[in-house]
Amino acid sequence: MAVLYNSSLQKATFFLTGFHGLEHVHGWISIPFCSIYLTVILGNLTILHVIRTDATLHEPMYYFLAMLALTDLGLCLSTLPTVMGIFWFDAREIGIPACFTQLFFIHTLSLVESSVLLSMSIDRYVAICNPLRYSSILTPARIVKLGLSSVFRSSVLILPLPFLLKRFQYCRSHVLAHAYCLHLEIMKLACSSIIVNHIYGLFVVACTVGVDSLLIFLSYALILHTVLGKASPQERFRALNTCVSHICAVLLFYIPMIGLSLVHRFGEHLPRIVHLLMSYVYLLVPPLMNPIVYSIKTKQIRQRILKKFEFVKSLSCSRQD
Repeated sequence: MAVLYNSSLQKATFFLTGFHGLEHVHGWISIPFCSIYLTVILGNLTILHVIRTDATLHEPMYYFLAMLALTDLGLCLSTLPTVMGIFWFDAREIGIPACFTQLFFIHTLSLVESSVLLSMSIDRYVAICNPLRYSSILTPARIVKLGLSSVFRSSVLILPLPFLLKRFQYCRSHVLAHAYCLHLEIMKLACSSIIVNHIYGLFVVACTVGVDSLLIFLSYALILHTVLGKASPQERFRALNTCVSHICAVLLFYIPMIGLSLVHRFGEHLPRIVHLLMSYVYLLVPPLMNPIVYSIKTKQIRQRILKKFEFVKSLSCSRQD
């Protein structure tokens, strides 16, 4: 694809790619993607609505769940316009300012999700290891501070990336391999040294995902030590059962991330569609599955959602009568 490059960086454009070679069936491919996006939006909005409207759920555990749902919703909406734009309208062109903005939100929200998962592990640790001080430790003010610090840390660390990319001249092909903008892919198109971007990218990952995953592992080691010290098997089961939903959310976030990293570094011989599918799995599966997992495994959330559906059903039946 021949791309004309303007001397002004602000007027330059990148070209996004859907499923290369399958452009003639993009309309059909859009159906499952549209279904996933609608499910993500509906599921996370439902979780947020239930927590906001039910006073019995105004507790630290559910506040953190609301943060996770809000983050997942933002991550979904940051990729939706370009992904569906390609499938529906073949809208491949994206300006560099818009591309860098999308890049900022995708990477920032991914790091925020890691921070929220760490906060949720702290919540489980305090609830199980120090239950008598649970409400005094995780006060509303501290929860707000944890949420704001997660956003602040992620934003500050990701903010330099667009400026580091902006200093490059992009003399190579401007065609991106995905339907959205990612730092690792854009910097490979630069025709000058990208060593600073590589080092800073590794620094950001180590300071956020690396530290968060280590602290999550440590918190569960302490939780397991406390649970195994309980005399009653019923108490052990009850304590561990409160962690199942969070463990699932952690696995849903970190396994696709590790898989995508391994594919990028050691999977050059793999078909290109494998790289594409792994990137979509990383960005879409956690926001899709988290509301489902919490709706199934968290009794209070499940009961409130069922009550909402029963109320809507009874309301529609009364209108028909």
